[in-house]
Order: sequence, then structure tokens, then C-alpha cells
Amino acid sequence: MQKSHNGLEIRSKIWIETDGEPVFGRGRRFLLEAIDSHGSINQAAKEVGISYRKALGHIQAMEKRLGISLVVRQAGGKNGGGATLTSDARMFLEKFEAMEKGLREFVDAQFRELFTGQEGENTHV
Repeated sequence: MQKSHNGLEIRSKIWIETDGEPVFGRGRRFLLEAIDSHGSINQAAKEVGISYRKALGHIQAMEKRLGISLVVRQAGGKNGGGATLTSDARMFLEKFEAMEKGLREFVDAQFRELFTGQEGENTHV
């Protein structure tokens, strides 16, 4: 994200939808990354500040709308449960992150060009 001399900042947000319904975005990316790091949907939900039920609903909606399995869930019990990301989930995360990075780079370049000038000179808006 770029800043000009007068404190202007540019921000961008990207998400994927199907038929007007959200499929994937930053929040759901954070959820999957937290599942990957904790090995638990419950712990991941706590980290991102949502209920277990909402996290599970997001996972099920993503899987249905994308048509792929994202999380392998193992029920609790004597040895405890757990959750791991599928290889499809990891690949999807990599592609989404690459898309976000490309968008950020493009938006930052446009911002520099339009609001600060190509040579870094300030343009008055």
C-alpha cells in the first residue's frame, strides 16, 4: 500500500462470488490459514473471532460453491479430533494469494502514477 505526502492511502479488497453469494475472500482465507496452523476448526474460529458453528458453515459453503473438499475433519474422542487442509485447499490458497499480490501491485502502481506522479512528484487532487 502506498502513501503520498498528504497521507492518502490506497486499499483494495478482492473476493470471489458465485451467483451473488460469497465464496472466498480475506476472512475465509484467514480461517483456512488458522485451521492449517492450529489443526483445529475450533481454535481457528477463536483466532479469527467467529463461532465454531459459523466457521463450519463457511467451510461447508466454500466447499459446496467451489466443488472441492478444503478441510478434512476428524471427530474428537479419546485422542481428540482435528482438521487439516486438503491439497486442493493449499493450491487454492496459493492461487488466491498470488491474485491478491498481483492486484496490490497493480493498484499501488496506479496510485503512484495517478496521485503522486510517475517520478514520485506530488500531483494535487
